[in-house]
Amino acid sequence: MEKTLEKNQFLFSYFEGFSNLSSQSRTALNNICSSVKIPKNKDLQAIGHTCRTIYFVKNGLCRVYYFKDGVDITESFAFENTLIARVESLFTGKPSKKGIQTLEDSEFIGIASQALFELYDDFPEVERLFRKIFELAYVDTVNRIESIQFHSAEERYKGLLENSPSILQRVPLKHIASYLGITQVSLSRIRAKI
Repeated sequence: MEKTLEKNQFLFSYFEGFSNLSSQSRTALNNICSSVKIPKNKDLQAIGHTCRTIYFVKNGLCRVYYFKDGVDITESFAFENTLIARVESLFTGKPSKKGIQTLEDSEFIGIASQALFELYDDFPEVERLFRKIFELAYVDTVNRIESIQFHSAEERYKGLLENSPSILQRVPLKHIASYLGITQVSLSRIRAKI
């Protein structure tokens, strides 16, 4: 068992940033984790499927995306040492209009959501941990919406570079432009100015 816990050490290091878990909670969580490898430009979760897994990005990079009027829109990116899920589907049990696609060969640790929720009664500290994680994700979503509402495209671009300095080397410009809500031509103009 210790060997398997070692395999998921990155995940548990991430958890420690929120709270310390007892060895019993760590073992229970570890038992519902699985390793997933997805090649570049493939869907980790396809549009139209119901999200039943929360993923920790161990290596690689992915994005949440959807189509609007036939246009591919990037909603968010997930780099190493972050969690990703289609939360609206996870909590409602309904198929999502969004997908998760890898932008690099990627390795994930999958956490089965139903098994996770079943742990809450026996391990209140696990419930507290994920409450903190989901609260942070909610705040990030609100900040993203406010950024779109109150900041210029140039300010959003600068903020993206501050938060994710390696993004230009790792993400195609079309996805960055889409994430910022601008065209690639506008992004080129902004990049030329900075």
